[in-house]
Amino acid sequence: MNLPSLYIVIPCYNEQEVLPITAPMFKAKIEHLVSQGLCSDESKVLFVNDGSKDSTWDIICSLAKKDSVFKGITLSRNRGHQNALLAGLMHAKELCDVTISIDCDGQDDINAMDEMMRQYHDGCDVVYGVRSKRDTDTFLKRFTAESFYKFMKLMGAETVFNHADYRLMSKRALQGLAKFKEVNLFLRGTVPLVGYKSTSVYYERNERIAGESHYPFSKMLNLALNGITSLSTKPLRYITTIGLVMAFISFLVIIWAIAARFAGNTVAGWTSMVGIMALIGGIQLFCLGIIGEYIGKIYSEVKQRPKFIIEKTTDDE
Repeated sequence: MNLPSLYIVIPCYNEQEVLPITAPMFKAKIEHLVSQGLCSDESKVLFVNDGSKDSTWDIICSLAKKDSVFKGITLSRNRGHQNALLAGLMHAKELCDVTISIDCDGQDDINAMDEMMRQYHDGCDVVYGVRSKRDTDTFLKRFTAESFYKFMKLMGAETVFNHADYRLMSKRALQGLAKFKEVNLFLRGTVPLVGYKSTSVYYERNERIAGESHYPFSKMLNLALNGITSLSTKPLRYITTIGLVMAFISFLVIIWAIAARFAGNTVAGWTSMVGIMALIGGIQLFCLGIIGEYIGKIYSEVKQRPKFIIEKTTDDE
């Protein structure tokens, strides 16, 4: 039986502090998977430099020169985590049979790759790495992260709870992903839409080995907004519902005002009038903001700008 070739795809942005530590870990994992008969000795570690401003690319090139197991590509500029990851996956899909995407900070348990590969051999095209618990997180981090997934589900975006971007994808799953042409990318919601047989592998997440996190709360919030507006039209339906409810309430208020007028109980109500106007105005602006988000997405999509441009690879160095 021919063993599948595996590429571990790792997006990197300003990771000069952590790369020298985690790169040997990824190499050791490749060697372990080969020794277990889970992948071929042609398997590689592919780093994707997302326009880093530090010496990340120099480190990747140095690793590639010293050991052929390491490969690297660099984007022409910073395009964000999701686009960098997609660039690596699309580059790898022509070179291997299966990919596993993972961040380079050492937080995701690389030992879960063993079970991922076993599930692949059992016929799964997609295997999601899912956190089993969040005991190491602070209360605020745990609350915001879990709220993120619950809110996404409420808004109609199909995601796997507590799954980020640690996943295995077969070649045919990657080919299916390549057919999704949208510019506003949210892989956590797009990959489930590809279909094929899938399963989950559970693991415990570690503390970041070195460096600083590149996903503060503001970026998480922006990711959620992008994911919702890219994958679901539920917010627009909620706007319709809000409009119908407000129209019904307004109708009741009109009836009450007419009844009060004929009963002679009308009193000058400046405060209540201002309050109602402010409430309705606020709801209108909020709804226009959501509609504006969708219009902005349409604007981005129709221009069909490339999601990434690969400047060069370590093979070019």
